[in-house]
Amino acid sequence: MTDWLQHTLDRSRWRPQRQVIALMTLGLFVAIIIGALYLSQSASSSALGRQLEDMLARRDELQQENERLRSEIAVYQSMPRLQGRAVDLGFTPATADEIEYLVIDGYNPNTAAAVVEVEPEPEPLPVYDETLTGWIEQQWDALLAQIDGFTQSQTEAGQTP
Repeated sequence: MTDWLQHTLDRSRWRPQRQVIALMTLGLFVAIIIGALYLSQSASSSALGRQLEDMLARRDELQQENERLRSEIAVYQSMPRLQGRAVDLGFTPATADEIEYLVIDGYNPNTAAAVVEVEPEPEPLPVYDETLTGWIEQQWDALLAQIDGFTQSQTEAGQTP
């Protein structure tokens, strides 16, 4: 019996070491999992940052293209270009005897003329003269018409209501 007890006690000496090894292994696995999560989060953050940089670069390119187009439009709208295009189309500058002035009675050229827009008159709104009892009668008549229509369709189909 003492051998059995001695054997049991000898075996229990290794238990603390096993527990320490198990805890260290578990801690190592937890550290690996946390490290993997950190690396995953870091990789997604850097990917989003790169996408943001690409979008900002694209925005800058589009702004530069817009400015180039604005300057091109300004060149096309310049007076010498427009006059040259008019001459190409067959127009000629007007001389003093070709200019015709219109005289308008009551117009003062020293004041700015106000543009008056004529708005069409709105259609008059319908007069609301319905009463509560009139509305209830309308609803009652509509209900009776629906019931009458339902009973007529039942009779035509050969069913009894």
